[in-house]
Amino acid sequence: MGMLISNEPDFMIHGVLKYQMFGQDFWITTTTIGMWIVTVLILIIAVMANRALKNATDVPGRFQNALEYGYMMLEQMGETILGGNTKRFINYIGTIFLFILFCNLSGLLGLRAPTADYGVTFLLGMVTFFIVNYQGIKNHGVGHFTSLFQPTPVLFPINLIGELANPLSISLRLFANLLSGVIIMGLWYGMLPIFVNIGIPAALHAYCDLFSGCIQTYVFCMLTMVYVNDKL
Repeated sequence: MGMLISNEPDFMIHGVLKYQMFGQDFWITTTTIGMWIVTVLILIIAVMANRALKNATDVPGRFQNALEYGYMMLEQMGETILGGNTKRFINYIGTIFLFILFCNLSGLLGLRAPTADYGVTFLLGMVTFFIVNYQGIKNHGVGHFTSLFQPTPVLFPINLIGELANPLSISLRLFANLLSGVIIMGLWYGMLPIFVNIGIPAALHAYCDLFSGCIQTYVFCMLTMVYVNDKL
């Protein structure tokens, strides 16, 4: 997050490489690179986890213990809302949990958090939106649509807006919280003297990246499970 020390704030919003497709100019940005790095890290951990669990022993090592503990915590989080349906959705919840968490924490590595870009959080919200509506149609059929007219047809506009607002609310909440951290750190590094950039920013990173990042990951996943559970 804005790690450069200069006379102007740097919010790490840069175009790295421009290319053309279908006659239009497109950019590979710092957000794109951040997502690539996060994806590679998750894939590496997934491969290591797969090997560790395939070669599991009666006396598990630290890595295997960490994997099992993480899965147990994720399962417990899901059971508080989804109950017996947790295993049906734990793969999706676990995937977005890891992706959002790694994106949020990437600021600790000097990257611009991909989740500080609304294009990323909006797509995450839309994926949740499609899963929620798919479950609604699958489990309730036509009732998924007629429920918008309950308890009275007069409330149809409000119910419809409420359904459409779900992906916007969870995506905007995640985006706004991460963007605010990027702005705070960019202003701090860019506008204050160099002697206050030693030591003090560590506390800000601990809050903006670590604390806020973990909380927003938890909130996004919890709300996703609430929306899904409402359609089961």
